[in-house]
Formats: sequence, C-alpha cells, structure tokens
Amino acid sequence: MRWIAPRLLSRWALWISLVVLLVCMVGTLVWLAGRYEVSQVENRMAEDASDAVSDIRNGLTRNVQSLQALQFAGQASLPWEQEAATLLREHREWLRLEWRDVQLQLKSEVDTPFRAPVFGHMGTMFQMPEVVQACSVAQRQSGPGYSASTYVPQANGQGLEVMNLCLPVLNNGELVGFTVATYALNEILINFLNAQLLRSQEVSFTEADGTRLAMHGAAQRGARVFTAKQLLTLPGNTMVLRIDSWRAAPDVFPNILTALVTMMAIGLASVMGLLARDMRRRQRVESDLADALAFRKAMEDSLVTGLRARDSQGRITYINPAFCEMVGFTAKELLGHGIPAPYWPPEMVDEYGKRQALRLAGNAPPREGVESVFMRKNGERFTVLIFEAPLINANGQQTGWMSAVLDVSEQRRVEELSRASQERLQATARLATVGEMASLLSHELNQPLAAIASYATGSMNLLHEATLTDPQLATSLNDAMQRIGQQAERAGKVIKSVHDFVRRRDQSRVDVAPRTLLDNVMPLVALQARKLGVRVELRCATGLPHVLCDRTMVEQVLLNLSRNGMQAMQDDTPYKTLTLLVRTVPPTTGQQWMEFVVADQGHGIAEELTEKLFTPFFTTKEEGMGLGLSLCRTVVEQHGGLLQHGPNQPRGTVFSFTLPQT
Repeated sequence: MRWIAPRLLSRWALWISLVVLLVCMVGTLVWLAGRYEVSQVENRMAEDASDAVSDIRNGLTRNVQSLQALQFAGQASLPWEQEAATLLREHREWLRLEWRDVQLQLKSEVDTPFRAPVFGHMGTMFQMPEVVQACSVAQRQSGPGYSASTYVPQANGQGLEVMNLCLPVLNNGELVGFTVATYALNEILINFLNAQLLRSQEVSFTEADGTRLAMHGAAQRGARVFTAKQLLTLPGNTMVLRIDSWRAAPDVFPNILTALVTMMAIGLASVMGLLARDMRRRQRVESDLADALAFRKAMEDSLVTGLRARDSQGRITYINPAFCEMVGFTAKELLGHGIPAPYWPPEMVDEYGKRQALRLAGNAPPREGVESVFMRKNGERFTVLIFEAPLINANGQQTGWMSAVLDVSEQRRVEELSRASQERLQATARLATVGEMASLLSHELNQPLAAIASYATGSMNLLHEATLTDPQLATSLNDAMQRIGQQAERAGKVIKSVHDFVRRRDQSRVDVAPRTLLDNVMPLVALQARKLGVRVELRCATGLPHVLCDRTMVEQVLLNLSRNGMQAMQDDTPYKTLTLLVRTVPPTTGQQWMEFVVADQGHGIAEELTEKLFTPFFTTKEEGMGLGLSLCRTVVEQHGGLLQHGPNQPRGTVFSFTLPQT
C-alpha cells in the first residue's frame, strides 16, 4: 500500500495541472479576443484617418483650381465680384474671398452669403500677419500658400478657427496680385469628409501639442476610447487630424469568440470528466491485467515445457524459465538475440538457418512438431521436439512465432535402448527360425561342396585321360587334390562357425586385412563368375587398416552378397560387372569403421520387396530357402556393423556393410 499514496498524489497533481491549464487557456483566449477587437478598431480608425486626410487634400486641391479660374475673371464678361460670389455659393467652407495687389492692399472682397460677415466685428487687420505669411509662401513657391490657423471672435461671444489660402495672380508671367481665400476649419471637416465617418466618430483639427482647433461629429461616449491621428501637411501650415471613437461594449465577434471559448471549455471539462471515468476503468482493468499476468507467470514458471517467442526478424522476444534451464542460458543472454541462436550446434547452423528462413517467409510449421538437436551452454547436445504456431497480436496481424520446446533426449535414449533390445530379439528370432542344423548346413555348404565336386570330377577326367608317367599331369593332379582338401577344410570350418553362431557362442575374432578377406573368397567368386559370364572388379587400396572379425562368417557374407549380385545379372543384362569395393568411412561415436561394398548391374530390387528383403525364408528364387540375407544381416550386426542396400547407377543394386577397425 505504500506505493498508492505517491501514485494518487501524482494523479491529483495531473488533474490540478489540467484545470489550471484550462483556466489559463480560456483566459488567454478571451484576452486575445479583446486584443483582436482593439487591433481591429485601431486599424479601422487608422484607415479612416488616412482616408480623411486624403479627402481633405483632394478638396483643397480642387478649391485651388477653382481660384485659378477666378483669376481670369477680369478678362471675362462678368466682373470679379460676381464670379467670386458664385464660388462662395458653391463652396461653404470659404468664408471670404479677397483680391489684393502686389503690396497686399485690398482691392476687392466678397463674403459668404451663408452667415454674417466673419470680420464685421473686429475687421481684417488683426489677421494681416497670417495673410502676409501665406502670400509670402505662395510667392516663394509660385503656388498656393497657407497660413496658420487664427481664432476669430464673433459678436455672439463665440468664435471660430480660420485659415487663409493665398494664391498668386500672374499676367504673362508677371505677378500682378493675390487671391486670398479664408477657410473655416470646421466647415472643412463638414464639407470634405464622409458623412458616415462623422456620424460614428468625432473628427477634429489639433495642433502638435494637442490643442483642439476645430471639431465635428457625434460620437457616443463609452468606457473605452480609441484615437487615431494623422498629419495634414500644407505649404506654410501643418495640422493634426484626430479621430476619436468610443466603444461601450465588445462587438459581435468577441462575443461569439468568447461564447465559443466557453463552449470549448465546457466541452473540454466534459472530456476531462469522461477521461477521469475512463482512467478509473483503466485502473481496474490494469489491476485485473496485473493479476492475470501474475497468474500467467506463475503458470509459465511451473511448466516443464520450454516456451520461446520470436518476432518477424527471428529475434527472441520471450522465454520462460523452463527454456532457460533446458539450454543453460539466462534470459538476459537470450532476449533480443537473433539468428543464429547460441543454443544451435555449430555443425547445424546452416541447416537451421535455412529452416528459419522458410519459417520467417510465412511457411507454417507442421502441427506434429519438428525434431531438432540443441546445444546446452556447456556444449552438451540433446534432442528436442519443437511445436510452433503463429504469434497473432490484438489487431489480428502476425508478429512472429511462438514455440513449445520439449526435451526428448531421455525419451530418445529409452527408445534407442528399446530399439536395440528389439533388434536383439529380432536377431534371436531370426536364428530361431533357422531351424534345424541340417537346413542351415545344406544352404551354406552348397558352394564349397560344389567346388569339391567340380575339382573331383576334373581329377577323375585327368586320371582317365593321362598316364602317371607324365610329370606335368602329376603336378596338375596334385594341385587339384590340394584344392579339394582346402575346400573340404573350408566346409568343416563353415560347419563349425555356423554351429557356434547358432549356439550363440563367442566367435573367435581375429585381426585380418580387408584384402585377405577378398582374396579368400575370390576363387569361388571367380568360378561362378566364369559360369555366368560376369566380370569381377576389385577395388581395394593398399595399406588399409585391419578389421576385427570372424573371418569365416564375414567371408560367407561376401560370398552370399557376391553370389546374389551375379545371379541378378544372369539374365540378358547388357553390362555384367560385379564390383567389390573396400573403403574407410567417417567415424561415429569414436569408433573407426571399414565399409565393404558389393555392387551389381542387374535389374535392381523392386520397391515393394525392400521391407521383406531380410525376412527369414523370404525368397524370389525357386531353389532358394530365403536365409542368405537374413544370416548376413545377423552376422554383420553381431560385429556391431550395419548392413544396408540401395540402387546402383545407372542400374543395379549396391549392398554394403561395415566392420570395426582394429
């Protein structure tokens, strides 16, 4: 329970952080909405101020053009005063038009018909300095010049700000006078600016220090004031155009944005609530999963079957303790290990690598399992049986392979002992089926007795046809009689060996050279070969190691296999060659072996006869008893060797057996 408190504290800290983050986010969004409104209003007012200054400049430029047309009034049919009066009726922003000479002496004047004369109360002399200033600028620039604004008091106790425009009059390029126009600054705001701008905002002329000169507009007062300023620069005068706007409440966009933010906050809070509920459910699921994992681990630890999981690249991703105990490696040494695995025997790495390549390519393994050989960390080999199945994730995709590994080395040892015992029983049964001694002797003595009869017949013929006085004939008879004696002696040895073999006595095994065994059987093999027209080929290298065997019984095995091979070629066989070969074979379990091979070029052995070939009393010959191959197999197995057969190329059969070397 000690770990629960820190975990709960961390979770509460997380939730508090999320709430604070939510509040900060909502506040930031509302502030950004307000800032967006302010920036929008300021940008709009800056644009309005710029447009207002542009409208005023355009209006003043048009008025200058109108005054330039007035300069030619003396040349027209109408007098100057009449033309000036017409202009004043068209331009309400003008309060007075004057015609002055080069010395700025007043020649003629006309006041606006829309109000009382502006200078009727105080006269025009008080603003003469401004007129002089404006005309000096105009004369210097040969264009319009403006004076600074002047406050003109009125008879009713009020007043207004005016500004003078002076325009030089030229005749044939010579200055002949000045036209002076007096502007009312408030009338400039009224007549030159957009009426919509004046209805929603307050527009005024101010000096650089902020002194208000003229003002117009009907702006509503509010809590927030927005101001935009723009310079109006004229030849001889510079003023500031100021626009003021009041906002009582946020516009529609901030309200909508705030509502959206609020809705998002509510939605986020709802999502957080759902997440909290989901986290509680997840905690319960995690607790159940932890219990299930603990149960599975306990179950896997109790198994004696090794479990191994690999990904799609062949890397080990999981092993249980039983597998680690089986191979002798720790889980840290095996996890993440790829191909080749450390428990693969070095001599089987190539074979296992090809097998794994096929497996990783998607080939499903057999459900009955695959028998392999693993190597423990100490180098000991042992037999295992592997069952593999695809490893499928929660999305139904295969991510690798799961293997169940069984150590069957003890089972295989027991099976091997059982097999050996069974083979001994079969060997005993084969000997029991031999039956009576006479039957066995009659079979094994056919060849030596036939040889004796042949030699005896030849001796009788020689005795009948020749005389004893012939020395050569006597030598031939002596050789024939010696051979008869040797074969008779051999027949006796065969009888004794078979007798001892049947009684399971220890045979007398001697150290004999392989060439000697072949030489002892060659006279009988050659005799039968001449009768059947078979060529015998011997292949026995010199200096081969000796073998330890019962030479009489091994010679009988060679005779039986040779006789069977020659009889298999007695038909119309195109190639009648019997090959006797002796060679060394690779050692097994520390024992050196010598292999004897008898190969014929007959018709071969049918596939359906291979299982019955070594069965006692099974034969395909009319005169045979079916004991030859059975006896040969028993003799070879009693020497610890193995008798086997296979097809010869291009045709025929190959019999081979092994004998231990000395």
